[in-house]
Amino acid sequence: MPRHDRPRTGPGTRNAIAAAAARLMAEDGVSDYHLAKKKAARQLGLPEHSAFPDNAEVEAELRAYRTLYQGELHVEMLAAMRQSALELMELLADFNPWLTGSVLDGTAGEHSHIDILLFADSAKEVEIFLLNRGIDVDHATPRSDKVEAVLQVATDTVDANLVILPHHLERVSLKHRDGRPRERMRTAELRLLLKE
Repeated sequence: MPRHDRPRTGPGTRNAIAAAAARLMAEDGVSDYHLAKKKAARQLGLPEHSAFPDNAEVEAELRAYRTLYQGELHVEMLAAMRQSALELMELLADFNPWLTGSVLDGTAGEHSHIDILLFADSAKEVEIFLLNRGIDVDHATPRSDKVEAVLQVATDTVDANLVILPHHLERVSLKHRDGRPRERMRTAELRLLLKE
């Protein structure tokens, strides 16, 4: 279809897709933003070539959805996840942990994972550290070629993804797929956040 013949979508359509995608993420546990937007457009009966909202718009709708429909329950769940993240980060202090992802930005829900960046000479070093403490480890597929490995461990709330990166990337600002800088937080900052 020539570019000028493609259906155009206005801000109202983008907002509708963002809201429907946020609902899918909150209720069905869809974690991939692009997949959520595609499913939302399909549910709304929109053409395949509709202009999708960016991830930041969906994230804002997800926050609004959780506040409106999950309220205090979401606040309590998020605090429990952050507490689990803090305990795991304290355990893994030797690997310079940083909290990132939905538990940090406040959009996490019952289907979310805790995402922690670790910096080590090798993923084996982290895996052996955990196994020596009786913590079972599973492996997940890394989404980036910069990541050496992703180790999954259980916590008392939800599973955690331990994303292992080489030391030289600790000072590099990592980005979301849409180019926005990825927020991250050290253990001491998380401890202060939990006291608020």
